[in-house]
Amino acid sequence: MMRFQGKVALVTGGRTGIGQAIARRLRDEGAHVFTAQRSKDLEFDSIISDFTDLDCPARVVSEVIEKAGQLDVLINNAGIMQQASVEEMHVEEWQRILTINLTAPFLMIKAALPHLREQSGSIVNTGSIEGIGSNPSHAAYCASKAGLHGLTRAVAVDHSSEGVRCNAIAPGWIDTDLNVDFIEGMDDPDAFRSEIGKIHPVGRPGAPEEVAALAAFLAAPESTFITGQVYIVDGGRMAQLSLP
Repeated sequence: MMRFQGKVALVTGGRTGIGQAIARRLRDEGAHVFTAQRSKDLEFDSIISDFTDLDCPARVVSEVIEKAGQLDVLINNAGIMQQASVEEMHVEEWQRILTINLTAPFLMIKAALPHLREQSGSIVNTGSIEGIGSNPSHAAYCASKAGLHGLTRAVAVDHSSEGVRCNAIAPGWIDTDLNVDFIEGMDDPDAFRSEIGKIHPVGRPGAPEEVAALAAFLAAPESTFITGQVYIVDGGRMAQLSLP
């Protein structure tokens, strides 16, 4: 299918992991894809971006418009995580995570809305199951992703009547290169894989391409009656109760 022929997409954090899978899926279906992240992306038109800089989102959107003349799809995927409880975390660290994970998507949407409105465009935010539940010592990450889910609904309510839809995806454990390297660095990677498989009813973690498939659907014409939703992609993990 070439659902995005003639369309322009911007993917933040599109050089690796889930963002890369989404960028590739949109490109393979015809989109002209830009990625935005801290380092150059040799696979796509890329924009070097530091999302701790509050002026960065507007500059990124302006560069896309200057080069491509339009914007049809915005994927807010860039994000960071730091392990620390509330008591352990310094306010500067808290603020940095919220800036990148929540304020930057807000500013990206703010800058992109006039252009998305012209194209009846779509926004897809990469949230997390940790915006719904929590792993230990992930206070700032959880707060930022819950906020992103809330922002998704607010944007949908305010702008869907203008033809701009906004949805979010909440992935669970996904086998990105970062996670695979993390497992391979363990004393017994096979044992960990077995344990991580047990928390998923499907018996395994997810693949970035599986998240990308949903992102492409949410950005495509088939989903024009869907907005303001947060889709969990976790292999059934959050549906499964622990043993009594």
